[in-house]
Amino acid sequence: MANTLLMPKATAVWLVDNTALSFDQIAQFCSLHPLEVKAIADGESAQGIKGMDPIMTGQLTRAEIAKGEGDINHRLKLSDPKVRVPESKRKGPRYTPLSKRQDRPNAIYWLVKNHPELKDAQISRLVGTTKATIEQIRERKHWNMATLTPLDPVALGLCSQIDLDIEVQRASRGREAPAPTGDTLLPASLTERLTPEQAAPKDEDKELDANAVFAKLSALKSKTPDEDEE
Repeated sequence: MANTLLMPKATAVWLVDNTALSFDQIAQFCSLHPLEVKAIADGESAQGIKGMDPIMTGQLTRAEIAKGEGDINHRLKLSDPKVRVPESKRKGPRYTPLSKRQDRPNAIYWLVKNHPELKDAQISRLVGTTKATIEQIRERKHWNMATLTPLDPVALGLCSQIDLDIEVQRASRGREAPAPTGDTLLPASLTERLTPEQAAPKDEDKELDANAVFAKLSALKSKTPDEDEE
């Protein structure tokens, strides 16, 4: 944040009334013209303006004023502020260049169609538009709806893929996962409801009984000699 003098004309009024600084020194410090400072001293300018003490505001020290009073060529210097307030960043929709603003409705149409989970505020952040425009496109009431074509905002250069992914992830939080598609195993709740006939194993699935097999073989052997005698 740039260090600038607060209320320069009120500060000049105070310096004229309370110090022995020259007009040139006060003009340089307050960014005024020397003739304007002279008019303040003569009462021809800044009438009704209450002087502001730069010492009280921390923008000038008594030692600096004394140094200027002792040396007419000394240029007063602003004191460094004790607290620096960072410049506030502008909050609002993303700025869109003029050359790309005509593509915003197409990008909004694409986002509404492919990512219905996105909120209006998220779409506004991505492509820099108003909620009224988004609502019109959602309800297909936009004045140019008949000619709109859904176009990817990333391909149009209106936002980055990273920003789009972040907004989609935020919108997807807390939403139910989509139902799986394709062949899947039946849940246990359905298999438990099968009838005894449906649950019974098929003949081909039954285990072979060894004793029954040998009994059948013995019966066949006992029948074979009798058939030979005949």
